[in-house]
Amino acid sequence: MGSSHVEWLSGRVYSSTGNASRSVGRWSIGLLAMMWVLAICSFPLAAVSQASETIALQESQGVPSTAPSDVQKKSSSDVVTPSAEMATPAANAAADNPVEDTASKLFSEKRFWSLILVLAVCFSVLICTFRARMGAKVYVRPIAGLKAIEEAVGRATEMGRPVLFVPGIMDLNELQTVAGLSVLSSVAKESAAYENNVHVPTARSLVMTAAREVVQAACIEAGKPDVYNDDSVRYITDEQFAYVAEVCGWTQREKPAACFYMGQFFAESLLLAENGNSVGAIQVAGTAESSQLPFFVASCDYTLLGEELFAASAYLSGEPQQLGSLQGQDLGKALAVTLLLAGCLLVTLVQFEGLGPFPQMAYDVLYHQILGRD
Repeated sequence: MGSSHVEWLSGRVYSSTGNASRSVGRWSIGLLAMMWVLAICSFPLAAVSQASETIALQESQGVPSTAPSDVQKKSSSDVVTPSAEMATPAANAAADNPVEDTASKLFSEKRFWSLILVLAVCFSVLICTFRARMGAKVYVRPIAGLKAIEEAVGRATEMGRPVLFVPGIMDLNELQTVAGLSVLSSVAKESAAYENNVHVPTARSLVMTAAREVVQAACIEAGKPDVYNDDSVRYITDEQFAYVAEVCGWTQREKPAACFYMGQFFAESLLLAENGNSVGAIQVAGTAESSQLPFFVASCDYTLLGEELFAASAYLSGEPQQLGSLQGQDLGKALAVTLLLAGCLLVTLVQFEGLGPFPQMAYDVLYHQILGRD
């Protein structure tokens, strides 16, 4: 078989693989869209079903159903519910049946919708991750603070001054600390590429060990293993303001040209940021502590707000698994926003007269069954 035949067969195999990947991606998108449509459409259907059951129960007990024109504004506490005396023999028999009682304990109908919502979010993450690994492009909006990493490190190298990275003051059990270390990997890689020194003072011994591993791996990945120095990653103290005093003193002595604050911060945030600002450094901060964000915004050039810090790892690495997980979580947030808007709309409709019992029933289904509120 000639080389031209081999190239033709390899091209056919590559084309078939690409078509299969695209087909699987389309089927995944279709399945996800179907689940979302079923989840959204089932809300009004459940409300109509509950309303029909309530009306049928009232009619069976001789209670006239409420006409739409006679409906007055009622609160959720005024909705008529069948009392114990109105219970049917079938309900009493079910209560006396130990098998059905055990089944009701094993499976709670109140948590059924919570299970549906959790499964919808999980399937969204899995499908988006699978599509990303198959080669589908995942768009992540540009984050100015992360795009400025190369600029800040390059400026520090040109000025012949070091880079300061502060990973917060908490331990490794905090997600913000882990997210900060993921940003440290990119900063250390850029610094190693320019053969510059990155100084990482830590307030926890475990964070020091993890930061050393991160910086060493980044230097090896950049092809400059000789740049790594254990002394650049140091443990200072667990005491909050003693740690801040040492970092501020080092900043005044060494005058870094780029300062990064990524992690969990408290009262020391303004002290660190103002101290770095006094030496003319480019400063990039990121934290999920809402009480400290105003200080970072006022003192730093770039600030990662809240979830931008957690998305930094996916943004910087570009790994399909992380990008797909990020996209799936965004779909889950979109579902939460949809439920929030639906609840606001139903609460508004309940206040109007003449719309019949269905808005109140839909609100009860959303509030008590889907959200599981008592």
